[in-house]
Amino acid sequence: MTRRSPLESRAALWSAYALVGVGAVLMLAPFYFMFVFATHERGNIFNMPPPLWFGTALLDNISILASRLPFWKNLGWSLYVGLASTALTLLFCSMAGYAFAMLEFRFKGLLFGLVMSTLMVPSFMNMIPSFMVMDSLGWIDTHRALYLPGAASAFGIFLMRQFITASVPKEMLEAARLDGCSEVGIYWRVALPLMKPALGTLGLTTFIASWNNFMNPLVLLRSAENYTLPLALRSLQSTTNTEWGALMAGSAIATLPLLVLFIFSSRQLIAGLTAGAVK
Repeated sequence: MTRRSPLESRAALWSAYALVGVGAVLMLAPFYFMFVFATHERGNIFNMPPPLWFGTALLDNISILASRLPFWKNLGWSLYVGLASTALTLLFCSMAGYAFAMLEFRFKGLLFGLVMSTLMVPSFMNMIPSFMVMDSLGWIDTHRALYLPGAASAFGIFLMRQFITASVPKEMLEAARLDGCSEVGIYWRVALPLMKPALGTLGLTTFIASWNNFMNPLVLLRSAENYTLPLALRSLQSTTNTEWGALMAGSAIATLPLLVLFIFSSRQLIAGLTAGAVK
């Protein structure tokens, strides 16, 4: 086996850096232009060539946005629905995953198979039955209809069950039982701290999915005051008079919480990996 010369190794390394750099530019370009267009008026956005640097119309675009929509209320509802959906999903999925991984009970395999079978059902097939159930409960145009039905997702249960099976030692749980700890106490004090990496991953994906959810609010919400951000921004578009600068400003504001969440959640994932390690 021939060894590469230092010059060949350096060339291969810089080629890899160049390829990653080009990919990063292509991925980040839409975000950059979104933030740039958010600071320009509608007429400037469609100039040729388009503006490549930030303008001075950001406050004007935000003012237009707030005059046409209850934007800040829509932002608050999106935060509320996203946080509620994430908290409930982490609680119920971690409990169900712990039960399927560590406890023995009748029909355990059958129940887990039924949960997994729901992953094969396309989401659009649930739209009409879900609407009928929400209507019978009187939850149409309410936000609890957006986060309560999906609080125990099959994907979340599967993720937590697989992580607990692979990473939580049964010996620690048996030791806690011998010390007289209850099952709830074992779950809360022993198992849950070891689930932090999986909880971080599931929480991040759940919040992003809830934040970007468009179809469920479109079906279940009626009044503009109750819209979440994706539906509110879509209602701003029209075939004749769309304020694209205001729309880009709203999209930029809607993107900022996701960027902040990703930055802090990546650190939490690393911390969870070290805190949950078994020496």
